[in-house]
Amino acid sequence: MGKNGEAFFVRNISMAKEKLLLIPGPSPVHERILAALAEPTVAHTGPEMQVELKGACENLKRIAFCSNGEAFIIAGAGTLAMEMALLNTAAAGKDRVLVLSQGYFGERMGQICRAFGIDHDIMEAEWGRAILPDELDERLIKNTYDVIVSTHVDTATGACAPVEDYARIVKKRSGALFIVDGVCATGGIPEKMDDWGIDVVLTAAQKCFGVPPGLALCVFSERAMAKRQGLASIPAYYSDILRWLPIMKDPAKYFSTPCVNEIRSFFEATRIILEEGLEPRFRRHNLFARAVREGLRALGFGFFTDPEFYASTLSVPAYPAGIEDKAFRAELYENGVVVAGGLAQTAGKVFRMGHMGNLTRDEVLFALESVEKTLVSLGYRFEPGAGLKAAGAVLGP
Repeated sequence: MGKNGEAFFVRNISMAKEKLLLIPGPSPVHERILAALAEPTVAHTGPEMQVELKGACENLKRIAFCSNGEAFIIAGAGTLAMEMALLNTAAAGKDRVLVLSQGYFGERMGQICRAFGIDHDIMEAEWGRAILPDELDERLIKNTYDVIVSTHVDTATGACAPVEDYARIVKKRSGALFIVDGVCATGGIPEKMDDWGIDVVLTAAQKCFGVPPGLALCVFSERAMAKRQGLASIPAYYSDILRWLPIMKDPAKYFSTPCVNEIRSFFEATRIILEEGLEPRFRRHNLFARAVREGLRALGFGFFTDPEFYASTLSVPAYPAGIEDKAFRAELYENGVVVAGGLAQTAGKVFRMGHMGNLTRDEVLFALESVEKTLVSLGYRFEPGAGLKAAGAVLGP
């Protein structure tokens, strides 16, 4: 790590050729990852994949703080990882699932349960907040569940759930398996499977890992693996982890052709994360999140998310009076930065800005400079340089 949390690697910014992608995922892709993606396609059971797929699985377990258990790296998206996590641990007609919903993607977990006839309840937090640990504790005193699922960071609301507290309560009150949807957290926010008692972390490659979309990722604890092995069958073929387990252990074996180049790039991404160091990486995410928010706050933006539940991987700024959503995002795009609009009840009122993965200090400052240029173009009155000054005070010299 460099001074003030800046990563030791540097990515050149050439906004004339590309836009700085600060949506809630995909995130900017480091040159080393792009170079790995461009490597020649090799045999999916050949010696290169035997090294790189096995290495990626072991590194993924390290990033999830899982000393045992099994990692799965499969062509697909985060939604496939959600489906894999549920179908391999919850049996229709037998198990009962509790979904802790912080927003849009908690609702999707409920939809997956309904699609496969899995008995479930949903605890819904107000958008912008997360279920409180005491609320979960009270629920588990009164009800019994076999599987409990929580989104860690909801990309619609920006709410970060206290999953460490959830895990402690689940362990105290219940023998349930605990699943964490880490799609917008893994590799940027701690998810300590062994120490906290998380049984499955599901995630995807395009967020904090900084890899182009295309991989569904899961890490199953030994207890979660035992649950799958105790199920006679599941309503899935491609999503059945027992079909993939032999390949993850020995990539020379075949079940279904993996996306070779994507896996090679993901392996490189895990190496970048471990070279930086997990704890320094978590601190850098926190630092950049504070800098972004202080910079935007100095320009008159508010935030949709309750401060108690801020995530260090993305922010959901609320527009100051007089700024129209589509005009702002279109002009910001012309100034070199891409952000996402709000979803559902937040549409038109906020934008969503990712600050995760292999983002650099210079890119944080470039983004805020572009926001200032955009506000000038839209005729918004503010103190010039206020955003950069506030962010710089957080980042240091």
